[in-house]
Amino acid sequence: MSDETSTDTGSDIASDTEVDTEVDTGVNTEVDTEPDQPGGTDSAQPPPAEPPLPPRRGWLFALVAPVVLIADIVTKIVAVNALEGEPPVRVLGGLFYLQLVRNPGAAFGMATGMTWLLTVIAIAVVVAIIWIMPKLRSIGWAIGLALVLAGALGNLIDRFLREPGPLRGHVVDFLSPFAPNGDAFPVFNVADSAIVCGGALIVLMALLGRDYDGRSTRDKTR
Repeated sequence: MSDETSTDTGSDIASDTEVDTEVDTGVNTEVDTEPDQPGGTDSAQPPPAEPPLPPRRGWLFALVAPVVLIADIVTKIVAVNALEGEPPVRVLGGLFYLQLVRNPGAAFGMATGMTWLLTVIAIAVVVAIIWIMPKLRSIGWAIGLALVLAGALGNLIDRFLREPGPLRGHVVDFLSPFAPNGDAFPVFNVADSAIVCGGALIVLMALLGRDYDGRSTRDKTR
């Protein structure tokens, strides 16, 4: 009787152990074979690396700006010496008339009577451009800002050094297109042309989605 009880008990323990093993094995197999979740750590991908920035273009800026500024200063000196008190000189078959005009206003004769305010604005523009110069990596932006800086400095020199006095000096203009006396188009100078061309180039770069650091503005908004 005792032997039979022992045998039954041993069989029950063995059966229970077998069931537990099967349950454990099933659970472990189910857990191990479960695929990784898409949002899990193992499936996370590193962010794509940003493309390298273009080289700095400060050297191009430093090359263009002085050349244009010197051209503006020299042509004004020549115009004052050669055209003072003289009638308009027709050149290039009437494409231009060389005529000395002293302009108290902005480029192309605009904003006359606001000389001091235009001087302050020009100083602010010069400071802003010089601040951004080390960050330039776009060829278009470098040339455009160099032209604007040279033009602003050229006219700013006139504001400080010419009559009637500092901050109120009149800018020397001498190019009258198509007709004398600015009848067809306002009389201007090299600095005015540089400001307009530089501004147009900057607008073009903005329309093309190119920033001053050489990157696309579209990439920055993603």
